[in-house]
Amino acid sequence: MRTLGNILWLVLGGAGIAVSWFVLGLLLCVTIVGIPLGLQCFKMGWLTLLPFGQTVVYGGGVVQFTGNILWAVTFGWMFAVGYFIAGVLNCITIIGIPFGIQSFKMMKLAFAPFGATVVPVY
Repeated sequence: MRTLGNILWLVLGGAGIAVSWFVLGLLLCVTIVGIPLGLQCFKMGWLTLLPFGQTVVYGGGVVQFTGNILWAVTFGWMFAVGYFIAGVLNCITIIGIPFGIQSFKMMKLAFAPFGATVVPVY
């Protein structure tokens, strides 16, 4: 079921969004200052590429908290709103509910990625 969900996700737009995250990560990694932000974009890209069968584990300390505050205030809220809208639109139909749940999972990570780790679910 996980594989089918990931295939449908990729075909219906997940691949394009993941590529966008990877391109943004590469652009941010060009500068030394942007490397921490670029790494978070790569994390989002991997989760967006194959969301079914993965979960996000949150942890961290003061540095991660500070990074999340700066991320959320600058542009993280825009990414989170985009995933929220996608989740609501997906949840309108019964068939789209699993995709909506994945969008809500990505919304949380898009809002606060520092200190989070994407791990597979077995």
